[in-house]
Amino acid sequence: MQMQGPIGVFDSGYGGLTVLKEIIKKLPEYDYLYLGDNARAPYGNRSFETVYQYTLQCVKWFFEQNCSLVILACNTASAKALRTIQQNDLPVIAPGNRVLGVIRPTAEIIGTFSETKSVGILATNGTVASQSYPMETAKFFPDLKVYQEACPMWVPLIENEEYQSHGADFFIKKNLHNIFEKGKDIDVILLACTHYPLLKEKIEEYLPVGVKLISQGEIVATSLADYLTRHPEIESRCSKNGQRIFYTTDSTEDFDNHATTFYGQPISSKHVDLESIKIK
Repeated sequence: MQMQGPIGVFDSGYGGLTVLKEIIKKLPEYDYLYLGDNARAPYGNRSFETVYQYTLQCVKWFFEQNCSLVILACNTASAKALRTIQQNDLPVIAPGNRVLGVIRPTAEIIGTFSETKSVGILATNGTVASQSYPMETAKFFPDLKVYQEACPMWVPLIENEEYQSHGADFFIKKNLHNIFEKGKDIDVILLACTHYPLLKEKIEEYLPVGVKLISQGEIVATSLADYLTRHPEIESRCSKNGQRIFYTTDSTEDFDNHATTFYGQPISSKHVDLESIKIK
């Protein structure tokens, strides 16, 4: 019998807390271990190789904490690192463990929200460049048109607590104008970055009437619940004491101050240094 441990939830910074919040609502009985790699954030503009190396290092850290299941609650890490880790690294370092992302569960159902068969994806540069959403969505909805728009200013606005400012309005209007220029019949917009739900109210102010705005948290939480039901060999290794522990690779004080905005309640984090973890 293998030892039980928490479910690991990873993000390059704070955004994954919006996903964790929804997961806990759906599955409150499990233990969760969150890691924000704030010291190296943001991942959105980094190369595929760098994101892969950073993400693998963090996944290995989770495994050392006895997490047999790790959720990459980060679109950039899911786009640039997940497939390589699943196919190349897991069979070697931990064949019994699993690493899941946020793109696949979203792609599996995004088409059901659209009547015009046309959806818009708002994401970081890295996620857009990876083409992960068009490729994954095509597997489930081959007739769905997918339009993408990179929003590189949104994460800095959010993390600098400027998301309620007039500057935020400017960039939101600009990016929404761009994506509707690409696809005039878009009737669904996906926020394909876990930071973006903090901008949801502002985005809705500038959306055309009848366009649905979708965040990923609830989708990922529902998908995880289904996954655990279908994989009892993994579920049985997840401990259930209702514990939530938070780590950051940067200042705990800064993390705690910002994290409350994303998580919805006060957090007391611990610091972790990943330098001892070998990537290769």
